[in-house]
Amino acid sequence: MHDYRFFREMSMDTQNIASRLSASGIFRTQGLIGGKWSEAYDGNTIKVHNPTTGDVIANVPCMGKRETSDAISSAYDAFSSWSKLTASERSRCLRKWYDLIIAHKEELGQLITLEQGKPFKEALGEVTYGASFIEFYAEEAKRVYGDIIPAPVADRRLFVLKQPVGVVGAITPWNFPLAMITRKVGPALACGCTVVIKPSELTPLTALAAAELSLQAGIPPGVVNVVMGNASDIGDTLLASPQVRKITFTGSTAVGKKLLAGSAATVKKVSLELGGNAPCIVFDDADLDVAVKGSLAAKFRNSGQTCVCANRIIVQEGIYEKFANAFANAVQNLKVGDGFTEGVAQGPLINESAVQKVESFVRDAVSRGAKVMLGGKRHSLGMTFYEPTVISNVNSEMLLSREEVFGPVAPLMRFKTEDEAIQIANDTNAGLAAYIFTTNVQRSWRVSEALEYGLVGVNEGLISTEVAPFGGFKQSGLGREGSKYGIDEYLEIKYVCLGNMDSA
Repeated sequence: MHDYRFFREMSMDTQNIASRLSASGIFRTQGLIGGKWSEAYDGNTIKVHNPTTGDVIANVPCMGKRETSDAISSAYDAFSSWSKLTASERSRCLRKWYDLIIAHKEELGQLITLEQGKPFKEALGEVTYGASFIEFYAEEAKRVYGDIIPAPVADRRLFVLKQPVGVVGAITPWNFPLAMITRKVGPALACGCTVVIKPSELTPLTALAAAELSLQAGIPPGVVNVVMGNASDIGDTLLASPQVRKITFTGSTAVGKKLLAGSAATVKKVSLELGGNAPCIVFDDADLDVAVKGSLAAKFRNSGQTCVCANRIIVQEGIYEKFANAFANAVQNLKVGDGFTEGVAQGPLINESAVQKVESFVRDAVSRGAKVMLGGKRHSLGMTFYEPTVISNVNSEMLLSREEVFGPVAPLMRFKTEDEAIQIANDTNAGLAAYIFTTNVQRSWRVSEALEYGLVGVNEGLISTEVAPFGGFKQSGLGREGSKYGIDEYLEIKYVCLGNMDSA
């Protein structure tokens, strides 16, 4: 039975929270083109739903080619002046934007929970994390250094400049509706680029709120533009435009490949942060409590809807039974419900198709001999809630170990030797994040070096930070985000040779 009283109360809350957010001055429901808030030119709209209740939070414009073309033109026009500001001036604008995001942390957290469903505590964590990229790149803006190269000929002087690439098309997902934007826009703006952001049509309100705060921070009109709606029309327009010099995308591998192919015609710079299939390897010598806590965090954050979630928990046979029981007990204690309720650790999945994908993966595993230890079905709350699930006896033939489940399902696999664990872990086209739990220092080095992954957590399940490079090997993407390396993705390197330097 579904608890309809719960949903009736929540429906009232949706409207109450939306009303309070409207009064806060950051609740925007139009696109942003050239500093002006805009409806779709044909008047079409799309509904933004609260995944917890199914309520409509707001209607936003369903934009397409014409709006995107105008947003590109605005960004192109703004580039000439924004890129000519000093690094200190751009840094001050970004710092003000950071301060405003932090000042509106509660409201932004509420907005994220409202349209995305994650627990409010996690949403507040995302605001802090998202803001950290703006702060970091406000500082890094002043550290875009060039080079002087000793010349091979006496009368020449050689130097290297780093210059902004130009207009950036930033396409972002629904699972981190603030942080996936700031991680791209922060470095882009810091070095002098301008941006056209296409947020997910499922979670555009957080993007629009962030854009409103960028205007309040004094970032000039046209530097930040936001269009949403018809994804293929917007994407195609960004790809076709010679004025867009860079595409940065976080999302599925399939869409990333289309964007990479589509960028070829105009030879754009491309950064892609794509799907993962993260192994979480627990060795016999692991500290059991550390391994359970770390695996739980790596798997169930955001209801398993992150690209760095532990997708396969690979456990050595000597500790397998002890770990499986302790882990299942910990999972059983996860509270599921509305993200605004105190103590809730897992909200709903983003939509019905996400639940159906999880169900199909679980069915496939059970049909091939896997055993459901815990969960394995929709939650009694209804809607898109799914029970936190642990499945044992998973093998490498099952969908659960071949593809990203993107839901609250933890598959347990066994291994005997270190070499076997590495082989299982690397047997995938993905290579984003990996986790290992061991108390053996030599093993932690050996295995970290052997894993074909861009990020490795050792005895830790939450490893993302603005100061470290984030990105994948193999089909998990191209380029890095965050850290001093992240700004290079938005820069061109120019070599200048001065000749006849000995002439008086």
